[in-house]
Amino acid sequence: MTTEIDTGAVQAQAQVELEIGGMTCASCAARIEKKLNRMDGVEATVNYATEKAKVHFRDDISVGDLIATVEATGYTAQEPEPPRTADTAGDEAGKAPASDELRTLRERLTTAVVLSVPVIAMAMIPALQFEYWQWLSLTLAAPVVTYAAWPFHKAAWTNARHGAATMDTLISVGTSAAFLWSLWALFFGTAGTPGMTHPFELTIARTDGAGNIYLEAAAGVTAFILAGRYFEARSKRKAGAALKALLELGAKDVTVLRDGTTEVRIPTSELKTGDRFLVRPGEKIATDGTVVEGSSAVDASMLTGESVPVEVGVGDAVTGATLNAGGRLVVEATRIGADTQLARMARLVEDAQNGKAAAQRLADRISAVFVPVVIALAFATLAFWLGNGAGWSAAFTAAVAVLIIACPCALGLATPTALMVGTGRGAQLGILIKGPEVLETTRKVDTIVLDKTGTVTTGRMTLLATQTADGVSADELLRLAGALENASEHPIAQAVAAGAPQPLPVPEDFANVPGLGVQGIVEGHAVLVGRTQLLAEWEIHLPVELERALSAAEAAGRTAIAVAWDGEARGVLEVADAVKDTSAEAISRLRALGLTPILLTGDNKAVAEAVAAEVGIAPEHVIAEVLPQDKVDVVKKLQAEGRSVAMVGDGVNDAAALAQADLGLAMGTGTDAAIEAGDLTLVRGDLRAAADAIRLARRTLGTIRVNLFWAFAYNVAALPLAASGLLNPMLAGAAMAFSSVFVVANSLRLRGFKAAS
Repeated sequence: MTTEIDTGAVQAQAQVELEIGGMTCASCAARIEKKLNRMDGVEATVNYATEKAKVHFRDDISVGDLIATVEATGYTAQEPEPPRTADTAGDEAGKAPASDELRTLRERLTTAVVLSVPVIAMAMIPALQFEYWQWLSLTLAAPVVTYAAWPFHKAAWTNARHGAATMDTLISVGTSAAFLWSLWALFFGTAGTPGMTHPFELTIARTDGAGNIYLEAAAGVTAFILAGRYFEARSKRKAGAALKALLELGAKDVTVLRDGTTEVRIPTSELKTGDRFLVRPGEKIATDGTVVEGSSAVDASMLTGESVPVEVGVGDAVTGATLNAGGRLVVEATRIGADTQLARMARLVEDAQNGKAAAQRLADRISAVFVPVVIALAFATLAFWLGNGAGWSAAFTAAVAVLIIACPCALGLATPTALMVGTGRGAQLGILIKGPEVLETTRKVDTIVLDKTGTVTTGRMTLLATQTADGVSADELLRLAGALENASEHPIAQAVAAGAPQPLPVPEDFANVPGLGVQGIVEGHAVLVGRTQLLAEWEIHLPVELERALSAAEAAGRTAIAVAWDGEARGVLEVADAVKDTSAEAISRLRALGLTPILLTGDNKAVAEAVAAEVGIAPEHVIAEVLPQDKVDVVKKLQAEGRSVAMVGDGVNDAAALAQADLGLAMGTGTDAAIEAGDLTLVRGDLRAAADAIRLARRTLGTIRVNLFWAFAYNVAALPLAASGLLNPMLAGAAMAFSSVFVVANSLRLRGFKAAS
């Protein structure tokens, strides 16, 4: 899992991703990150939600050194296991350590709930307080505080050995103090006296010395916090479910053709570049490749979010993990393993989930010092109430409540859980968000520059219209012109041939006239197809109706081709780079998001304005006749005017502009260079996905902000209440658990995000 990179900031030559074990709150992640970053030549980011550390390090440092540093901090670390192949993914499902951990947590929670309920009931309801009821409470509470709460005590002890304190320290100290105080009161105080009652009070009014016991607080806090941990763990698994599903999309086995005809079934992991494999109807395509035989409809919805199957034939590229919904295909593998589009998508999503937004870095800094501050505050609370004559019982209650209520967990979960769900949902819809910093940028952008070719238009020439002379049918015109153009490789010629009725006759004496067109014999007719200058060389002139059609086509920004045979002009063909059916709707949606769309192209102004008019872009927002190398200057100029610019493109010549823009959106149907330069990748070639991507990014950012607000607000409001004695420790534990569950549950709402397209 170690790969060579270049990170100039720390002069590192390698990076590794480590799986971290033993973290229980954001303070743990902050400690590990701090320890790793203290190593010379190391730059690390530790994510509590994903339980991973992404580390950049100098080549004279070994991965073993990094793992040793983490272990010296009191946690475990290891390199991830090699990615599971599709043929083993199903077999290993459900056997992950996370499942065992969740099961153990559920067992401890069940024990805590079953035993705590009667303890709390006896403490709250005087009618249930029979003779020696306190001793039954002790019998029931002891397993809760020892067995059920053991993970808290173990983590607290481990951290204490390394001179540190975490959230577990607060829970362990708080519940242990409540339990030990109760033991002392039962054995040496008045709490064990037969018939003594134990009123359930929420205020600082307890002043009866050692007579009170807090077994219900110790057991209740343990049960509530375990419940919070359990639901948090389940929710975190759901948050990462989209990425896991993405990684397991691929086919398990593939039928490879050996010697051209022999079919051999092998695991997908054994497939090699250049192998030809068979894809039957209903099977998944094993890896990225090119169709060499057959035609079919391919369902790519699991990768692109696009529900309509795409027709493919010989020469078309297909993507691994997509479903063959039609006929038999033979595909030649062009990319395998980590190079496939599916693997690249998974890496982009995982990198985004491991990143940290600026707000999260602030939360991490607060979490790092939070626990020591809370412990100091608890001692201060104890001293304050004792100094004010409240008595040991009242002072102790307030101090324990302070320990229990403090919760940096919600702060640590606020950003990563929203990122996990948002980026995972994006991957399901064919939208890849590169990192958390992208989210902030989407909020600011007010202008979106759209490359015309391949973004707003299809990027390929298409026959759009025909105009025939009197007495000539459209079919005849297209059949004779298409037969001649079919022999040419020119994009315009191929557009005419593709639009002609099939099959086409074979021309004779074909000749290409550079810059003008083609000529030849088709079914005994001497045919000319090309510019009017070609016809003029043969002294053929267009009749008035065809002249008008030619002029109208050119005025609309289309390429007009004249067709003649046997010495007479027979018609005009209109060819253009057709606008995508969804582009006009996409422009409308972008404008609804508060963005000003600008069309950018190297084509002439007439063509650009015609396309702009068709999709609803104002003429003043058209920038035409721009050389590829000058596109970045256009973006810079707009930025100099004070605009925050997003750029959508798909070609190599768009890469620099995508990188220069405040937000780069790369069409996934384009080149690798454009995709690498973009901040958001749109896997499907539908411009509406750009609007969906910005909406999703903004929604994810909004969720993070709500999470952080409530996480901060909870602590700001709860700590003073606890310190003032207005909060019972048991209710404090419930509130603390709820804050973490709320943050995760709020993030999970992003799973319901729907693409408008």
